[in-house]
Amino acid sequence: MSLSALLAAAPSPEPGSSLDEAAKQAGDAAGWVEENWSTWLNTSLRIILIAAIAIVLRTAIRRALTKLIERMNRSAQAVEGTALGGLLVNAERRRQRSEAIGSVLRSVASFLILGTAALMILGAFQINLAPLLASAGVAGVALGFGARNLVTDFLSGVFMILEDQYGVGDTIDAGVASGEVIEVGLRVTKLRGDNGEIWYVRNGEVKRIGNLSQGWSTAGVDVTVRPTENLDKVRTVITEAAAAMAKEDPWNERLWGPVEILGLDSVLLDSMTVRLSAKTMPGKALGVERELRWRIKRAFDEAGIRIVGGVPAQADEPAKADPSASVAAPSAYASTTSPQSLATAPINPPNISK
Repeated sequence: MSLSALLAAAPSPEPGSSLDEAAKQAGDAAGWVEENWSTWLNTSLRIILIAAIAIVLRTAIRRALTKLIERMNRSAQAVEGTALGGLLVNAERRRQRSEAIGSVLRSVASFLILGTAALMILGAFQINLAPLLASAGVAGVALGFGARNLVTDFLSGVFMILEDQYGVGDTIDAGVASGEVIEVGLRVTKLRGDNGEIWYVRNGEVKRIGNLSQGWSTAGVDVTVRPTENLDKVRTVITEAAAAMAKEDPWNERLWGPVEILGLDSVLLDSMTVRLSAKTMPGKALGVERELRWRIKRAFDEAGIRIVGGVPAQADEPAKADPSASVAAPSAYASTTSPQSLATAPINPPNISK
């Protein structure tokens, strides 16, 4: 049978049935849209509102924190050129500390706001958040155990910055290393040692910190002289040298108080030690001690006061020779009747003539 015959024998579809089926499908789709369009609109508006509020709130908080940090930096710059600013405020330290605090606060605010908004959007899609939160909690615990050193360093750095334990320009003793702070981070603090080396100290490894640049320092000097010197003269010479030093630049700024003579620290047969003390600018005690020793030594030379270790004094009369120096010690061999002398006496040869 040919193809034309088969097509002629096949029943032709009725035009009305296909139209009815298409109309039914269109009606079902329109009904489904009509039933759900309000839900879609409500969910869409809710998501848009959550996202808009989160973005606006995040921008507002970050801008407020940025302005607060800028105000802190401007207040530090306002006193930077004054004497008070030079003594109490380190502009670089204040800037780094404020920027670090601002960065932490901005990151925390963004994480909380965006994280809360994401959870609310997932809830708007009718997604069950309980398994997600449980999984996030388990992952957070695992990450905390795996990166506990990193978390410890970060938290220690945050509290160190908030408490202002030290900053750029301070000289500190961190136990594992000591030197001048050149950079403060949330995880690592960078120090420059006395010989120029750079130490990278993890904040979590620091158990105790000795800050040598906060408040004030104490300069201590010990002056050792002969015990025969006049103490009143020694006191007068030291007082005059210290007073002259306190009136000259730059020591008039580095000395925050008069040089005090605390008294005799030790009295020995060949020396006595006079102890001095002075309150100085933070971090300037070593320079004050060196200058004070220099001036006291020059003043002692002019006043004729000899310190221990100098040229010994010449005796008024030449020392007499000791008459017993040439006398040898008594010996057992000096006596001919001693057992030692008898034992070393030669043996007489035997008499062969008999």
